[in-house]
Amino acid sequence: MTEIALQDPLAFPVSPRNRVKRKHERASYDREAVFAVLDAGFLCHVAYVLDGQPYCTPTIHWREGDVLYWHGSSASRMLRKLEGGTPVCLTVSHLDGLVLARTGFNHSANYRSAMCFGTAHLVNDPEEKAHALLGLVDRFYPGRAAELRPSNPQEIKATTVVSMVIEEASAKVRAAGVGDDEEDYAHPVWAGVIPVSMTIGEDQPCPRQLDGIEKPAGLAAYRSGRRLDDVLLEAQRLYEKAAQSD
Repeated sequence: MTEIALQDPLAFPVSPRNRVKRKHERASYDREAVFAVLDAGFLCHVAYVLDGQPYCTPTIHWREGDVLYWHGSSASRMLRKLEGGTPVCLTVSHLDGLVLARTGFNHSANYRSAMCFGTAHLVNDPEEKAHALLGLVDRFYPGRAAELRPSNPQEIKATTVVSMVIEEASAKVRAAGVGDDEEDYAHPVWAGVIPVSMTIGEDQPCPRQLDGIEKPAGLAAYRSGRRLDDVLLEAQRLYEKAAQSD
């Protein structure tokens, strides 16, 4: 009797497209591991091939379940080609530390990365587009969309929203110290890890801010000294909680 391998519902399927070949022990195909990298980031890079020419576009992304969204100008050449769906690879990466070893070969970096594959489509349905544009704000700044002037038809028309169901994905993480060869530990040179993080600075209010307007409670997490990735993960949890209560 032939044994049939069952797909783990908590992990993305693994294929030659998303299988990590180098340092495979650092890889994970678990959905939560991939989502943790995606949700801790503000910017992604979307790679695609257009008429035989490769492009890689940086943009803001956000996630709802297994669906990734990003936006751009309606004048973008890539976005104009998405009507019938386009295969893309979306990546997010974080630099967490500089690893200085005793040889150049063993220098490295601590990092978190996620690579997602799927077919990108334009979001043309008016209700889905309106929902996505609200998500573009509320996913990062909880409750802020309701406080803003509503977008007018021209602004909505000028903004293109793209969605992609994550078909396959992998996360890759290095969070370790120096990995020198045993014989090199006696070499007299400093070695170690220099931690790296992106932190939030002091607010710079608009000089034309109206009198009496205070920073809203929804932005309380964005305070000086906090790590941005921690704030973004917190905001994602609030976004998901709000979506469940709707």
